[in-house]
Amino acid sequence: MNKLQICGGLALLMLLGGCASSDLMLKRQTEAEARLEHLFQLTGIYEARLNEISNTLATLQEKESQRAKFTQELADTVKELKESEKVLKAKLENYSVVATPKVELVNPEPVQKGKESGPPQKYLKAFGLYSTNNFTDAIQAFELFIKEQPASDFVPNAQYWIGECYYSSSNLPKALESFQTVVERWPAHPKASDALLKIGYSYTSLKQQGKARESFERLIRSYPGSPATEKARERLMSTTQPNAVRH
Repeated sequence: MNKLQICGGLALLMLLGGCASSDLMLKRQTEAEARLEHLFQLTGIYEARLNEISNTLATLQEKESQRAKFTQELADTVKELKESEKVLKAKLENYSVVATPKVELVNPEPVQKGKESGPPQKYLKAFGLYSTNNFTDAIQAFELFIKEQPASDFVPNAQYWIGECYYSSSNLPKALESFQTVVERWPAHPKASDALLKIGYSYTSLKQQGKARESFERLIRSYPGSPATEKARERLMSTTQPNAVRH
């Protein structure tokens, strides 16, 4: 082999080596680019997933904010309702105190002596209605009792309590009529003095002071030992004092 052949062989080897090296670099570059592209693709997927998660989180946060707002509004509404309930109860209690007239009982129900050992059931039923301020039904029940049992010892009492029902209902003309019936028909009955006192009270409420005074004075003359007489004296004294407050 001559020198020229050797040189040609070396050149060929160098050329082949250079080509191999270029192919290897190209292959590695291609692989790197492929990996980079894959990384870009993964990054895009991750970014899309991250955006989805962020959107979901934002939606959840908005819903939580709305829920918290709704819960607060509900709590405020409940609080307002409770306050309104308290105010309404207070108004109802005040209305009950103002609307329900004061019933002034002068004498307790007397024990009857005679043919009846105690109050009849229908009388007790009527009195129970009166005791619960059911005045309209009580009047009807007392009137029915008087109609069905006119000979009962408790008829004067029933007539008196009819007057009390009307008096408590502020129907003063009807109250006067009932109380006057007791005084005129049963003047010796224990309820006659109470009825006469309530006649005076009724005339006072009607601003008929002259008739009220006559009733009180008649009570003092006719029933000097009655507890109602003391109340009549007190009322007369209060009306004769200077600057007295009239009821």
